[in-house]
This record gives sequence, C-alpha cells and structure tokens, in this order.
Amino acid sequence: MELYGIETNPVPEGAVVGEVMTSDGVSLRYARWRPSGRKTLGTVCLFQGRAECIERYFETIDDLRRKGFAVATVDWRGQGGSERVLRNAKKGHVDSFDEYDRDIDAFMHQVALPDCPPPYFALAHSTGGLVCLRSAQSGRARFSRMVLAAPLIALGRKRPSPGVIQTGTALMTAIGLGELSLSRSHNRAIADNIFEGNPFTSDPDRFARNSAIYNQLPQVSVGPPTYGWLHAACKAMAEASEPDFASSITVPTLVVVGMRDAVVSVSAVEALAGELRAGALVMLPGAKHEVMMERDGLREQFWAAFDAFIPGS
Repeated sequence: MELYGIETNPVPEGAVVGEVMTSDGVSLRYARWRPSGRKTLGTVCLFQGRAECIERYFETIDDLRRKGFAVATVDWRGQGGSERVLRNAKKGHVDSFDEYDRDIDAFMHQVALPDCPPPYFALAHSTGGLVCLRSAQSGRARFSRMVLAAPLIALGRKRPSPGVIQTGTALMTAIGLGELSLSRSHNRAIADNIFEGNPFTSDPDRFARNSAIYNQLPQVSVGPPTYGWLHAACKAMAEASEPDFASSITVPTLVVVGMRDAVVSVSAVEALAGELRAGALVMLPGAKHEVMMERDGLREQFWAAFDAFIPGS
C-alpha cells in the first residue's frame, strides 16, 4: 500500500499508509497524518465520494493539518488503492451499501480509534456522506460531530425520476446484468478533461489537477458505476428518505451543499438537513458538487462554516 503524488499534487509529508481488512475479507487502503503543529484538536476522518481516491484530497488534508487536526482517511472498496471487487478493475460496483457500512466499521476500529487522537469528527463528500448518515442513524458512529458536503440523498434534477431509475436498475440486476457498466458518458467530464459544463467544480485549476490525477495514475482511477451500484444507491437513498431516518440521528451535523449542484438534489439535501435533530445547513451560491475543490472564495466560505462547527464546544 502506498500513496501516489504527481507534480501538481504532491503527497503530504508524514503519511502512514497501510491496509485494513473488512469483516467480509476485502482489503482497504488507508492513510493517516499527525497535525502540522504541536496542538491537536482531534482527528478528522475523511470519507470520499464514489470513484474518488485519497490522492484527490491531498490539498484538503494539508488544510486540516494546518488547523491542528490529525487526519485519517480510507478508499472505499472497488476504488482508489483498495481491493477491486470485479475482474474488470475499472468498474465501480457494490451489491449493497451494507458493504460500505463494513468498510467504515473496519476503518474506525482498526485505524481511527486505536491510532488517532480523540475526539473524532467526520468530514464526508457525496457517497461518503450517505455512508456516514447510515452509520450515525444505526448508532454505530463514534463521531462527536459530522460535516457532510453534498451528501448523496437523491440524484440531481436532470436525472430521470427516482422511480424510473430504481425500476430500471432493479430489472437489470434481476436478470443478471448488475455488473454491466453505465454509459461512459456518465464519467466523461473526468476522463476526457472537459472543463466546460462539468458538474463538479467551477475552478479550472483544481479541475485540471484532478483530471491529471485521473489520467496519470490509472492504478487509482475507476470508471462509471454499474447498474448494480446504482440500484444499491437507490435503495440506500430511499432508506435515508424514510420519515424517521434523519430525526433519529443524534450526532450534531453540518450539511453543506452548492446551489449549482446538479449531481445530487439540492432540495432533498435541504429537506434532510431540516429534519436532523441537531443539524445545520449552509448553501453556497455559485458552488457545484465538489465544494472542497471549488474556487478559493467558495472554499473559504466552506472552511469558515467548518471552523465555526468543528471542534465545537
């Protein structure tokens, strides 16, 4: 297990990199860092979105360490430097989000809790946000507070209706085609370096950096999701939309979403935040899906909200 740097995205110094094994025998890559200075405010556990990797968050990791936090992070199964579950390593696939639940449990019990200073805070993006919500709702979370950026609660407005997607993916899975990938166009903006019209960020430099990671480090990249992955995501999103789901979460949670986000439903995220027992919502005008990788001015707004919420009092 190792981390990979490129010229525009060097590996932060002091990384400890290793492997954890999940309860169902899947090998995951993790990495952790101490804070840059002497003070330690606790550990931020950083959870990425679908098709991402630890390398995409080096800038965020440096930001957190300068603030006085230790950082621990992990690649979900099937992506980054973790074990790929299908013979075709470029396919992004899980049969159920229960598998991600096992990933976060293994990471917390084998890395964060034994090796990192408390208290523990979650910082999660998109799919990672949904996994953290599931962990908190089930009572398994060990987090004092959570910051969720664009959590995957429902798909964006330009998608087919949730019912159509769920029915179609259920059918494909039922007839044995769950491991078939969706069209390459679902991943086009990353794979082909197309900045104009991309749904991820309005910052051309960070978009170029992330594209370079994708293209120069094929060993940590992954392609479009499978029908099985999307079916699993639809089931998990439906569960998170149940009336009692959000209100049963007791972990104080800050939800941040860009108002130009077209990947997840902004209105669904807003509705969920309003149902949280100890929740707050920040909406960033002008920001797209990847708020931690946006323009400097938007990132400053994100970090101001983070600083006001973490570590808390």
